[in-house]
Amino acid sequence: MPSFPLLIPFVLALCAAPAGAQDAARPSTPAPAVANYVAYTLVVDGPDPPATALRQGLDLVRWQADEEMTPDLLERLVRDAPPQARSIAAIEGFYDAAIDVSIDRDVSPIVVRVKVEPGPRTTVGTVVIDVTGPATHATSPGPGAAAGVRERFRLRPGDAFRQADWIGAKDAAVRDMRRSPYAAARLTASEARVDPGPARADLALTIDSGPPFRFGPISVQGAKRYPASLVENFSTLERGAPHAEAEIDTYVRRLAASGYFASVQATIDVESANPDDATVKVAVIEAPTHRVEGSISFSTDTRYGGRVTYTNINLDDAGLQMRLDARAEDKLQYLGAAFTRPPTSRGWLDRYTLSAKRDDFQNTVQTTAGIGAERRGIDERNQPIFAATYYFDREEPEGADDVSTRALYLEAGYVLRRADDLLSPTRGYMVEARAGGGVPGASTEGFFRGTVRSIGWYPIDRVTGLTFRADAGGVFGASRDNVPSILLFRTGGDTTVRGYEFESLGVPRGDAIVGGRYYALASVEVVRWINALWGIAAFVDAGDAADSIGDLSPALGIGIGARIATPIGPFRLDVAYGEETSKWRIHFSVGLSF
Repeated sequence: MPSFPLLIPFVLALCAAPAGAQDAARPSTPAPAVANYVAYTLVVDGPDPPATALRQGLDLVRWQADEEMTPDLLERLVRDAPPQARSIAAIEGFYDAAIDVSIDRDVSPIVVRVKVEPGPRTTVGTVVIDVTGPATHATSPGPGAAAGVRERFRLRPGDAFRQADWIGAKDAAVRDMRRSPYAAARLTASEARVDPGPARADLALTIDSGPPFRFGPISVQGAKRYPASLVENFSTLERGAPHAEAEIDTYVRRLAASGYFASVQATIDVESANPDDATVKVAVIEAPTHRVEGSISFSTDTRYGGRVTYTNINLDDAGLQMRLDARAEDKLQYLGAAFTRPPTSRGWLDRYTLSAKRDDFQNTVQTTAGIGAERRGIDERNQPIFAATYYFDREEPEGADDVSTRALYLEAGYVLRRADDLLSPTRGYMVEARAGGGVPGASTEGFFRGTVRSIGWYPIDRVTGLTFRADAGGVFGASRDNVPSILLFRTGGDTTVRGYEFESLGVPRGDAIVGGRYYALASVEVVRWINALWGIAAFVDAGDAADSIGDLSPALGIGIGARIATPIGPFRLDVAYGEETSKWRIHFSVGLSF
């Protein structure tokens, strides 16, 4: 259930000086610094680009408000303006621009007018990227590195040619090469051959790959309270494997998310005398041991609320983390404690939890208490999960009998992530499968439960992408009245079936909606990004929950929305129409709900 912290700034007013004191201190209108001071206004006429660049880059702009401006200095600036303007236009890709500069002294202040006729804009002709060094050898690791650099080069034939874009494309190509096994790649030659006649720029650059690097030992700097092994155990870097900067990025993100560190940096030693066993240097700054956080929130699913958390990341001086969490919302109240151990040398994270939750959705009050233990792998891309939880559960639907259940629930699962970015993916997929059961004798009734969740991303072009989602689950071998409600299924809301209230799609009972033994949902969404920050979306969702597979009747929701890129994933504002209710609803959510 998504929520959004609301920042509440407290602004202290600054005391102003008494009015009389201000009047006394206010200077009279200053006299010009020089006797023959001259003022002028600059006007730039012409299309954009390159007019805006001229308004920002000409010396005439920088000197316009200077109090030491004289007629002689103004004449010199005017003489220098045409070649300077042509240079600025050329940077924007206009190599045959006509510049005319005139002065109108009959008005006050004087008007200096720069007229630009840019002519045809230069476009990219041919692009030749030559890679030298071991990356060209058939037996070297990362055989596709050179081809990848060529494929992802930012400038294509027919693109507008700008000097800044050319410099940025070269830098990006070298960085791209360095993300492969060739971490010491460097640019050795580059040329943009511009022909003003046809307004064409032929581009060529040469990149020396340098030697291929392989991961060696990890060297940790900055750890004081914790042993170096704690940092090393978060790593999934395989010693002897070819260097890939994406692997180091994942390692850094995992360390940063662990809570132990305020800052993390890591890189392979490109100065290593032995590239086949190069040291991975990791520098950390440890986070404070204690942290208290509070927020108020609003969500279209759970409405208004507040949250307070206390975290101690070194409870036993051996890295045991404790997190206490209290949450109160209109529809949900929660108290929880979680204890997490540092990862083992085999890459396992162990977590122990105590929790109590009460929620009231669709005229059904659910109260659940649980105590559990979970072990999961640290590699988010291939993540096994094993858990055991004892649940005490009570369901109180309005207009129907209350139901109390308990279950010792054992579960195993696996998460497979294959995406270009785990926070804001544009290509790839994620799949999570879980299977578990209530142990007979330790549960109200024995049962089996399985769920599958999947999501995929497919880019149509550079600014447009499709997202597909499909989920399903079922509880087998027991009636719904003997299964804790937290293990049953309802759907609808911000991150499932938009156009419907939160968890409004389920099994009718009395005047309430309760969870069913089966559920299924699917979604298709297309997003087109207007720029790096804003995007627009259109989507179709469908889903339902029921007590039998034959009773599943997916409710349809369709709508449009706005997207804002944020560091924690896209922020979504959606307006959706529910076909079954014939109503429109607004939905907020943020991040990747998976």
